[in-house]
Amino acid sequence: MDNSTKHHAISRELATEILAGKYRQTGRLPSETQLVKRFDVSRPTIGRALRSLQEQGLVDRRAGSGTYVRSNKERLPDPRSTSPQLGMIVPSLRQTEIFELICGELASLARVHDYGLWWGGSASPISEAKMTVEEAEELCTHFIERGVAGVFFVPFEHQTDREASNRRITERLRQAGIPVVLIDRDIGGFPNRSEFDLVGVDNFAGGYMLAEHLIKLGMKRLAYVMRPLTASTVDARIAGARIAMLNHGLENPRQFVHSGDPTDVKFVRSFAQAHQFDAVLCTSDHIAAQLLQTLNRLGISVPKDLRIVGFDNVRFASLLTIPLTTMEQPCRDIALTAFNALLERIANSTLPPRTLMVTPRMVVRESCGAYLKQA
Repeated sequence: MDNSTKHHAISRELATEILAGKYRQTGRLPSETQLVKRFDVSRPTIGRALRSLQEQGLVDRRAGSGTYVRSNKERLPDPRSTSPQLGMIVPSLRQTEIFELICGELASLARVHDYGLWWGGSASPISEAKMTVEEAEELCTHFIERGVAGVFFVPFEHQTDREASNRRITERLRQAGIPVVLIDRDIGGFPNRSEFDLVGVDNFAGGYMLAEHLIKLGMKRLAYVMRPLTASTVDARIAGARIAMLNHGLENPRQFVHSGDPTDVKFVRSFAQAHQFDAVLCTSDHIAAQLLQTLNRLGISVPKDLRIVGFDNVRFASLLTIPLTTMEQPCRDIALTAFNALLERIANSTLPPRTLMVTPRMVVRESCGAYLKQA
């Protein structure tokens, strides 16, 4: 990578971090010296990257003091602006790392293409708390009144009325003539599809690959752990895992899926003790990390007694006491695909509903037992 492209890549990465809220506590970016060391580039290259962020309206550079993230009010788009606006509804933005990364990338892409991107009533997330359905419906009203060109929507999960709520939100936008691109999951249950474009990772393939990896390591009794009322994407992962088991001649037990709280000792004991299973596939890295802690309390050793795999490849996955084997979601690719899909939908509303899947990548670490013999 030459110097003419390095500063663009650095600016893009820093913009993603800013818009995902990484520097919200102090408001200050690392010093130029620290950035030079982090990215292993020259000081002029860092200077060009920071100037680019300043031109985008994301930061202020203060002589003798440093570089600071501009406040939400300072970054608020001018209502008189003629630039087209996009909206984003992401209920679990602050609770799910992959959505922070995807949204940060979408924000960068919007700026590059001269679009405004609204994360609610402002140019940045308005709350640290998880968004409620009522707040999402208020955003719909705001987006309709403002006449946004299109909306990215991550449907609700983990609530009994999620499907009705998702349909109510998307229907309001559809009736207002605003194109919608769904990210990560559909508004209803798997395998049904709605009339909206959907962009996400190939969850069926991800579940298949993780199960097959465990099977090739000699595991024959697999289980799947999830929380109740989780997203339809998990059903696709479960289906993929089941097909992998069938293709390798393994029994598909009725008790394959275990739904509950991975921090609950009683729940975990119900399937983890007495050597009922060789390996457990988890809905996410977060679930897997909680399960690891509970297994440790029960005196069950990972990976010696039980193999564990997750899904997402979040930052902490490699930092756990037992580094986690997982399926990585390519957040940048998802964001780019979703952004292009929305632009295409804005340009041509007659396109048929599309499902655009990005290929996941398996990351092998100690929790699956792949390195157990070498230990």
